[in-house]
Amino acid sequence: MLPPTLSDDQSVPFDDRGLAYGDGLFETVLLRAGKPVLWRYHTARLAKGCHRLGIPLPCQQALDATWQGGPTAEFEVLKLILTRGSGGRGYAQPDQVTPHLLSRRTPFQPSVERWQKGVAVRLCDLQLARQPRLAGIKHLNRLENVLARQEWSDATIAEGVLADSEGLVVEATSMNVFWQRAGEVLTPQLDQCGVAGTLRAALLEHGAIALASLSLHQLANVERLWVANSVQGVWQVTKLFAADGSLLQSWPLSQPDPFQRLAHQLLGVT
Repeated sequence: MLPPTLSDDQSVPFDDRGLAYGDGLFETVLLRAGKPVLWRYHTARLAKGCHRLGIPLPCQQALDATWQGGPTAEFEVLKLILTRGSGGRGYAQPDQVTPHLLSRRTPFQPSVERWQKGVAVRLCDLQLARQPRLAGIKHLNRLENVLARQEWSDATIAEGVLADSEGLVVEATSMNVFWQRAGEVLTPQLDQCGVAGTLRAALLEHGAIALASLSLHQLANVERLWVANSVQGVWQVTKLFAADGSLLQSWPLSQPDPFQRLAHQLLGVT
């Protein structure tokens, strides 16, 4: 049985568990000419999240139906939200789980200027809590990221870098973090917290990056630094600021950037 799909003009039920408790998952997918980019990785992460949370996974036909249809722009973003549905008393789930699947497509324009000129990022004061059962999946409770993003309003700062309660670099507020050390491109393990991005998954599968740990105080000493996700692509970091606004490190812009070029090839961007 397909889960019910709530279209854009329908309201989420008051007793929807995603609204009440963040009891659900979401995916943000880049569409190019109407086709989803890295779709296999998105559906695999959604399946992993459903397994972790015990939510029935929609069939492939229902998932594919969310993006099928003519494109409205060269680039679009498809957002999928899957909740456990309605019902249950308090935190107890209902006896019969009927998930709600919502989707929306919106036109999107990637920031080519940030690809070409790099970005400035800052460290965040907020520390991510460790919870291995939620690590890696894209669950709906993103309050830590919301609070971290409230820490700055300066439009020249593109992202904030987050560490966990042990002081290890985890991610940016909405992107994964990558750095170069001894010529090798590395990224955090994400086995305690954080979102395992689909572009990150593709890069790992292609052997372009390796997993490693990096403490926050070591971040300013890396050879190069990037933030990236499957929608925005790869941004080279040229300046790193502390939470108090002081400059910690700057890196020269590297053109061409082999890491960015490979990642963008995976996204179908030339």
